[in-house]
Amino acid sequence: MSFDRILVGGMLLDGTGAEGRLADIGVRDQAVAAIEPPGTLAGTDAAAAAETHDISGLVVCPTFIDTHTHSDLEVFNDPALPMKAHQGIGIDVLGQDGISVAPFPADRRPLMERVIAGLDGVREHWDWESVSEYLACLEKVDKGIHLAYLVPHGNLRLEQMGMEDRPPTTHELEAMTAGLDRDLQAGGVGLSTGLIYPPCCYSDTDELIALGQVLARHDRPLVVHMRSESDALQDGVNEMLDVGRKSGCRIHISHLKIAGKANWPLVDWLLGCFDQAEREGIILTADQYPYTAGSTMMGAILPPWAHAGGFSETVARLGKPDERARIRDWILRDAPHDWDNFWSWGGPSAIVVADIPSGNRPEALGCTIAELAESVNVDPLDYALDLLQEEHMGVAMVAFSQSEDVVAALMAHPRVNGCTDGLLLGRPHPRAYGSFPRILGRFVRDRKICSLPEAIRKLTSQAADALTLKGRGRVAVGSPADLVVFDAAQVEDLATYREPRQYPVGIPHVLIGGEFLVRDDRLCPSRRGRVLRG
Repeated sequence: MSFDRILVGGMLLDGTGAEGRLADIGVRDQAVAAIEPPGTLAGTDAAAAAETHDISGLVVCPTFIDTHTHSDLEVFNDPALPMKAHQGIGIDVLGQDGISVAPFPADRRPLMERVIAGLDGVREHWDWESVSEYLACLEKVDKGIHLAYLVPHGNLRLEQMGMEDRPPTTHELEAMTAGLDRDLQAGGVGLSTGLIYPPCCYSDTDELIALGQVLARHDRPLVVHMRSESDALQDGVNEMLDVGRKSGCRIHISHLKIAGKANWPLVDWLLGCFDQAEREGIILTADQYPYTAGSTMMGAILPPWAHAGGFSETVARLGKPDERARIRDWILRDAPHDWDNFWSWGGPSAIVVADIPSGNRPEALGCTIAELAESVNVDPLDYALDLLQEEHMGVAMVAFSQSEDVVAALMAHPRVNGCTDGLLLGRPHPRAYGSFPRILGRFVRDRKICSLPEAIRKLTSQAADALTLKGRGRVAVGSPADLVVFDAAQVEDLATYREPRQYPVGIPHVLIGGEFLVRDDRLCPSRRGRVLRG
């Protein structure tokens, strides 16, 4: 047997949760061709014709799966996705939060461009309308890593209803379910929804159940940003359990968290929901990023009703004194709230401007709303509302709301995998560059939330199984030669909130399709990434 290359003497963690073992790994034709005890392959005739790489003292495992990403447009700008490659990520799952880049019909384009700008950025020329066409465009890109795409609920709704705040008619719901079936057959790996974002937030539970029934027929997940991750967290989780119960589809909760100090004691209740789901036969999983701050569009500080009719009407409301006063009253009223009131979690000192796509106010990036308001002697909430009005809602933020102890408790659960949820615009959240090394270093090695084999299982096969990415997330003979080599004693994230665009240390090598994407900490020219279709 001949090999293209052999990795010699590494500690293999195969993604199943099994204890590590020293092994030589032979790679041929983009696949793992042999796994043998150390020294077995190195002395063979086949080894003489292969590149041999000594990885003694290092861990080798499947590349990590980022189940919540926002690289949908960035991959056209920087196809290597180096911020992912240097973390050991081998698969990015796009199409998140129910609002993304396909389906993207031309007659809805101006509206949809404004909807997605805060999460995915802007694009001058659109070469696609359908999911099928978008995936075909991704195929043409020389990608560093593999890409999969979730069908966004909001795009299906926009196709049929625009930004109308009402339940769909029978005809509209039938068109949405048919559209979902069409896009799953085109290669979508599931459905995403973002129930705090318009237009997804205008849907009711029955709409989600109907879409879930389509997913169940395809055995694909509903990937959901719940209606609340704070004061109404229990209602949000119970709604998802109800959708899973009545539709039969898999439920995967995006960026699992408990926001707001008053809600942190709910951690045991939340963890118990996974056991409840299992008892009922509901497949419930989740992902999570390892930080106490989140990041999203700043328009999320507004109450849901303020988004009705789309961005133009929201901006108009901000300019009307009586409407603005009503918005202020909703934001400033005492807890509990039946919506995710970002402002209530920490006020203006806990909200940082992350991106303004127009390029205006570059001095605002990285500053809190409190700092910016003080610099011009303006009320902080009015400053934030003025900014949204002037930028036509095109602002992204970082918002602090969580406890690291709660983050650690959720992370330790066996059905919770890692993600970045990395918005890549402006001055991004450090999670885009640091999530996976932070999990391995700060939480697994230092805080010991779980064993290293279990952590690798959660970041690989658990993530693959949750999103039904068949044949991914494990190292075995015949599996794809997508491998990450890291130093368990040294791996560490370096990205910070002030300086987020910094690569980690301790992850020297990443192979995609058997070729080095990262070698000795440096990005390589090989581009073996593929589009993974459902």
